[in-house]
Amino acid sequence: MRELPGWLRGAVTLWLASWAAVHLYFGGFGFPAPVEMRAIHLLVFTPPLFLMYPALRGRSPAHRPSVPDWLWFLVSAAPHVWVLWNAGEVNDRMEYVDPFTPEMMALGITCVVCLLEAIRRAVEPGLAVMVAVCLLYMAVGHHLPGVLNTRQFTLPEIVEAAWLVPTAGGVYGPLTGIVATTIAVFIIFGSFMQASGTGRLFSNFGAAVAGRYSGGTAKVAVISSGLFGTMSGSSVSNVITTGSMTIPVMMRTGYKPGVAAGIESASSVGGALMPPVMGAAAFVMAEIAGIPYGDIIVAAAIGAVLYFFAILCAVHFEAKRLGLAPMPLADIPAWREVLADAHLALPIALIVWLMMERWSGNYAAFCASLAMVGVAFLRRRTRMGWRDVLRALETAGMTMAPLAVSIAGAGIVVSALTATGMVVAFGGIIKEFSGGSLAVLLVLLGLTVLVLGMGIPTTPSYIIAAAIGVPQILELGRYLGVEPLQAHLFVFYFAVLADATPPVAAAAFAAAAISKSSPMMAGLHAARFAVAGFTVGFGFIYDPGIMLRGSVTTIVVATLIQACALVLITASYAGFLVRPLGVVLRMVVGLAGLMAAFVHAVPDPVRLAASCGVLAALVAWQVLTTRAPARG
Repeated sequence: MRELPGWLRGAVTLWLASWAAVHLYFGGFGFPAPVEMRAIHLLVFTPPLFLMYPALRGRSPAHRPSVPDWLWFLVSAAPHVWVLWNAGEVNDRMEYVDPFTPEMMALGITCVVCLLEAIRRAVEPGLAVMVAVCLLYMAVGHHLPGVLNTRQFTLPEIVEAAWLVPTAGGVYGPLTGIVATTIAVFIIFGSFMQASGTGRLFSNFGAAVAGRYSGGTAKVAVISSGLFGTMSGSSVSNVITTGSMTIPVMMRTGYKPGVAAGIESASSVGGALMPPVMGAAAFVMAEIAGIPYGDIIVAAAIGAVLYFFAILCAVHFEAKRLGLAPMPLADIPAWREVLADAHLALPIALIVWLMMERWSGNYAAFCASLAMVGVAFLRRRTRMGWRDVLRALETAGMTMAPLAVSIAGAGIVVSALTATGMVVAFGGIIKEFSGGSLAVLLVLLGLTVLVLGMGIPTTPSYIIAAAIGVPQILELGRYLGVEPLQAHLFVFYFAVLADATPPVAAAAFAAAAISKSSPMMAGLHAARFAVAGFTVGFGFIYDPGIMLRGSVTTIVVATLIQACALVLITASYAGFLVRPLGVVLRMVVGLAGLMAAFVHAVPDPVRLAASCGVLAALVAWQVLTTRAPARG
């Protein structure tokens, strides 16, 4: 991102902060008509990206926009101004039936080209390439053989599908709508949390809870990064924000740079899995699956706890194996220091309560945002002045701008895949390779999502994979009674984990830059610390008890199976339980954990008894053999 000159920086800051405030107002008092709201959202957040991000890093001016940047700024606004001015006509026209005029054609091409350039600059070049490839496929797909063959599309049909199909997809589709409404207000709430000092509350809480134990610095990083991730919604920004503090501290206390980067990456990625916010993808899930957001956060709660439980287990075993000490007592805050910020948890409780009471997400976030500002005034140390509020709104606007274009790009991809039938064709390919086996289908789909996540952010990756894979999961899983929420959470988990999985892991690469370690090693360590994401993802399908489905017994048994399996797996790769494990024992323990987690054909009571039995026997044996010499 550029360091803009003072006057321009002030103008961009004021612009983004003002429109973030407008979005907050809309969240509480009602949004304009859908097409108008989407036009406003894209109009106010797309053009500034051309001023903030250089066209070519290293060659474009680093401290000022060039003349071409200003031209991009102006031209990118034109299509959205036209849609806003003609919102009534856009609402009334019949998609693919009413004429797509030459004026619309020119504006549509302009919109798509500007969107691709904005994504390339401000988000990920890989996502821009994917959008362009999908549009190219619409143009040449009729020349391709076999399942890739599609009907011939005219240029107006391609441009209309990409731009102006508000009811189905494209730039102005429902995905842009959910970002412009609910997600935008939640982003503002997260920014107010940061500005009020809630991050300090999370950090101090983590240190007070875990700092006194072996490897305390890493445990503090896990807790604080996970809690912070519920605010930021972005694994990379979470790594940069919290990792700049936690990674150096972990390295000073004895963790290798790659391991410290892996711990931070896995913890930061998990923030998007932790209710009540869960990042932008969870709101998109609520929209495209038609499932109330409150139901999603309830179903995801146990899975998120298991994810961080596994990281803490892994960190503990790693610290014991290395003989690492707890945090220095002088660095551990007293509980009175934690309680001094405890009032900042009230708005979080408010947003959860409102969501549980079935209030709309945007209204819940609006109320919680105002409550955060009000509650912060209760103590001098958390009080937010007008400059703090302005900075929070600016941060929200800076977050919304890249997200707006990335989701619009994902809308084009979904529109193109749907119009060409590739959603059905690609899903059919995966289904054919699976041989009718749900387990094989899930493995193939999980790998597909991880590959998608190499080049595009979590939310677009989830959107595309859900369009392709969820219908196939539901079809093959019907004999198990698999519900849509189970299938969507499976895809969502793998989309999130892609940021921590090699060979291209955005969060791990960011952490590696801080620790000055190998990005590949950081990614490998992040993947092993995030192992619970893989087991829980499959658990959503085969062990719905972890989604609070079924009787109390079913829920407890499913949760205990996952917990025992994760302890065994993390102990295996750390090489430590009560004391160090030998190579053979590590393999046996790891195999037992993997079988407990993934051999779903075995009845749950048997899996629980076997995993608990192996764990209890191993602990007892290690305790007894450790104490025996002392008695002699």
